[in-house]
Amino acid sequence: MKVGSTIIKPAESVRNLGVTLDSQLDMQVHISKVASSCFYHLRRLRQLRHVVAQDVRQRLVSARVFYRVNYCNSSLAGLPASALAPLQRVLNAATRFVADLHPRDHVTSVQRSLHWLPICQRIQYKLCVLMYGAAHGYAPDYISNLATLTSATSGRSHLRSADSLTFDIPRTRTRMGNRALSVAGPRAWNTLLADIRCAPSLDTFKKHLKAHLFSAAYDI
Repeated sequence: MKVGSTIIKPAESVRNLGVTLDSQLDMQVHISKVASSCFYHLRRLRQLRHVVAQDVRQRLVSARVFYRVNYCNSSLAGLPASALAPLQRVLNAATRFVADLHPRDHVTSVQRSLHWLPICQRIQYKLCVLMYGAAHGYAPDYISNLATLTSATSGRSHLRSADSLTFDIPRTRTRMGNRALSVAGPRAWNTLLADIRCAPSLDTFKKHLKAHLFSAAYDI
């Protein structure tokens, strides 16, 4: 690629765009960079922990840390818990900052009281929100074209699941294939109750979806 009188090689252009892919596509480079950025902001926020109230600390964490954890996290679908552990440590550190806990204090009960989802459920949340748009016809084409409703699949429109807004799940024999949005998205969506999938609005869907994932995360 030529920019003015300078020729930029493809590899250089990728690095300049800040894309953090690795040769194995296991997202470890990306996860490491996100976690590092989040911990940097948490260290800065800790300087305010004795100055601002808990509700303010919670809003600061949402604005400076959680949006980084949540951004495009659907690409992390299918990764093992060990790979996602750095991001869960970010959530735990954020909990200790908000609640002014000591480094060795347990955080599960506090996260439950704050109504915060663990990292695995956050990924499921994002997948299901994307699939809601595809199921109800307003998602971008690059998402809608990846998923097919059971009711639109030849030979399966007569099934009971065709009436409950389920997606056909493509068959795949590879671990990488299971992580693709075309597979991980429909799989996460199909596990939801029919009442959640058929919610009349996105806001209602998000409310019921979070309650469902929260209950699953904390065995309520």
